[in-house]
Formats: sequence, structure tokens, C-alpha cells
Amino acid sequence: MMFCMTVAAPSHGEDAALDNCIARIASGERDALADLYQQTRQAVYGFALSILKNIHDAEDVLQDTYLQVWRAAGGYCSHGKAMAWLMTITRNLSYDRLRCRERTQPLEAETWQDRLAEIPAVTREDRMTLRALLESLGEEERQIVTLHALTGLKHREVAALLGLPLATVLSKYNRALKKMQQAWKEAN
Repeated sequence: MMFCMTVAAPSHGEDAALDNCIARIASGERDALADLYQQTRQAVYGFALSILKNIHDAEDVLQDTYLQVWRAAGGYCSHGKAMAWLMTITRNLSYDRLRCRERTQPLEAETWQDRLAEIPAVTREDRMTLRALLESLGEEERQIVTLHALTGLKHREVAALLGLPLATVLSKYNRALKKMQQAWKEAN
């Protein structure tokens, strides 16, 4: 299967670095896959988790994504949006996993707290605030905010990735920001 994104030229040095990693992977460099993994694993995991709401499934999709990258790197068309390509693979694998199981298990708030506790820079107060902010959003809003904030994708790229009109993504993003601001005010 060939994943070829037709998007604008690289706008950031990060996209160029990711493109370089994928080119090295295509030539068989295992270290390049490790580099790509280190640079993108949090974004890939976060996106998979936002779709699947199950830490074990998200971890499986994380690994499957990089296996797919290893296999498909030779067919990748470099247009400077390697992260969008990676997120497309992640989305497709996540939806495949959802189709394979009858019901999703909700992600418990304590699981988010446990994951955030693993990051030394995130304080207990930060975790509590983030929990309140995330709970104030609907599933689709959470995905849009996560994709934009975590991966740095532009709104049009988020729209393409989620199969939504750009106007819908912009509207939901703005609504989500307002909800988060309101939740922030209530938490303080």
C-alpha cells in the first residue's frame, strides 16, 4: 500500500528532518526508524489513544504504525509533511482496530493521571487541570485539539486527516478552546 501525500513544501525544519528519517528508512537504515520513533512516538501514541480510548490498543497501534512505516517508507512521496503521513497511518490502523472489536473501553481519568505522572515536568496540579480541560471536550473536539497541539498539524491537515470540512474543524477547534477556557476559569 502506498501512502503519498500531496501537500505543500516543508514549512519547518522538523518536517525536513522527518522526511530525511523516512528516506533513510526506505534505504534500510534501522537507526533511522529509531530516530523517527524517538521524535514522533508521543504524538502517534496520543493520537491513537484519542481514537481508541484504550491504552493497550493505543500501544499496539503505536508499534504497528512504525512497522507500517518500515514497510511503506519506499513508497512515501516526500512533500515536507511527514507527520501528516505518519498520522494518516496511525488513524487508519486505529480505525482498523476499532472495526475489529465490538466495543471500545473508555479511558479512565486515572489512566491519564498515571501517564502524565511519568513526565517529571508535569506537576500534580497540572494533571488535575488537564483532566478537567479534557473532560470538558467532546471526543471529536479532543481529537482536533490533540492533533493541532500535539503534532503541530495545520487545521487543513487535521481536516484532511479526520475527513471533515475545514470549516467544521475550525468551528470545533474554536468551540473546544472556549470550553477549555471556561473549564480553566472554573478550575481556578
